[in-house]
Amino acid sequence: MERRLTNRAMAFVLAGGRGSRLKELTDRRAKPAVYFGGKSRIVDFPLSNALNSGIRKMAIATQYKAHSLIRHCQRGWNFFRAERNEYLDILPASQRVSEVQWYLGTADAVTQNIDIIDSYDVDYVLILAGDHIYKMDYEIMLRQHVETGADVTVGCLTVLREEATAFGVMQVDANDRITEFLEKPASPPGIPGDEKNALASMGIYVFDWKFLRELLLQDAEDENSSHDFGGDLIPAIVKDGKAMAHRFTASCVRQSAEAPAYWRDVGTVDAFHAANINLTDFDPDLDLWSTDWPIWSYSESAPPAKFVHDEGKRRGHAISSLVSGGCIISGTEVRNSLLFTGVHSNSYSVLDHAVVLPYVTVERSAILRNVVIDRGVTIPQGLVVGEDPDDDAKFFRVTDNGVTLITQPMVNAWKAAQ
Repeated sequence: MERRLTNRAMAFVLAGGRGSRLKELTDRRAKPAVYFGGKSRIVDFPLSNALNSGIRKMAIATQYKAHSLIRHCQRGWNFFRAERNEYLDILPASQRVSEVQWYLGTADAVTQNIDIIDSYDVDYVLILAGDHIYKMDYEIMLRQHVETGADVTVGCLTVLREEATAFGVMQVDANDRITEFLEKPASPPGIPGDEKNALASMGIYVFDWKFLRELLLQDAEDENSSHDFGGDLIPAIVKDGKAMAHRFTASCVRQSAEAPAYWRDVGTVDAFHAANINLTDFDPDLDLWSTDWPIWSYSESAPPAKFVHDEGKRRGHAISSLVSGGCIISGTEVRNSLLFTGVHSNSYSVLDHAVVLPYVTVERSAILRNVVIDRGVTIPQGLVVGEDPDDDAKFFRVTDNGVTLITQPMVNAWKAAQ
C-alpha cells in the first residue's frame, strides 16, 4: 500500500503577525490567536487541516504578543507524542541567530529554524499562513507537487479579477505553471479560459525540503532581500525555476458536492463579524458540525448553557444563534448571535447579531446590535449600542459597515462620561 505523502511532510505555520486591521481585537493577542466560531481560535484551522490530512510533524512560528497563542497551543494541542514520531514545536522569535535579530520576514522565520526542521527528517515542507479560515486536504496538494516535479507549489484561490487587486496574483499558462507573480496588481491577469477570474495566493506553499533549505541559505546572504516568501522567494522561483499553481477547489473539504469552496480572511472587524454571524444561518457556508473533518481546539470544561426566566420581556431565549458552554442567558433575548464560553447576560437585555467573546457579562437592560465584544468585558446596565452610529462612535469603534467593536477601555471611557 502506497504511503501518504503527508507521512513524509511537516507543516510550518507562520503565526507571528499582529493583524492590525482587526484593531483592538489584536491589542493583546496575535491574529492567529483571535477567537472564532464559538470555541476555536483562528490558528486551529490550519493546524486541524494538517492533522486531518495526516501530518504529524508541525511547527508554529510566533512573534507578536504570542502568550495567548502559545498558551492555547499548549492546552489544546498537547496530544502529540514523540515516541510515535509526532511533534508540535512552538518557535517564538528568540534571537537564535543574533542577539539583535528577530524574525525579519516569513522566509527568515523558517531560516532561523533550519536545524529544527532538519531534525524532523522530512522530505516535504508545507508553509502555512496561520490566520485564515478554511478546510483543505493538504495530501492532494502534495501529490500535485510531486507529480508535476515543481520546485514550489502555490495554493491559489479563484477570485473575481476586480477583487484580486488585494492579493498576490498568479499569471499561469494552460497547465497552471506560474509564469508571473504580481503583488496586488492594479490590473490582475485572468485565468486561461476563464478571463473573469484570477488566481490569488493563499499563502500556502509546498517545497521539497532539500530545495527550500538551499534557497533559504542563499536568501539569508542577500542583503537586498526582505526575506519574505511572497516578496522574494516565490518570484525568484517563478523566474528561474518551476512554480505550479494548485487550485483550492481541487482540495477544499466541502460539506456537500454542491457547496462552494469556503475560505475567509477574517482580517477586518467587518469580515470577522460577518464570518461568525454566518455560522448562525440555517445552512452556513462553513460546516463546523461534521465529524469527517473536525476542527480541533482547546475545549474548556464548562457546564451546559442555561436559559432562565419566562415572563413578558424577561424571557431567556436564543433564536438562530450559537451559545457555548458555561453561558447563562437570564431573561435576555438573543437573536442571530454567537456567544463564546462563559457569557452571562441579565434580564431585559437584547443581543442581536452580536459576536460575544468569552467571559463577557451583560448587565440588565443593555441593547446591543451588530457588535463584537472583546473577551472579559462587562457591559454596563442600560448601555444601548447599534441604534445611533454617530453616538456609538463617540466611545466605541464603528466600522464602515456599521459593526461596533466594544472593549473594556472603551466601556470605561463611556462610564466616565456619564
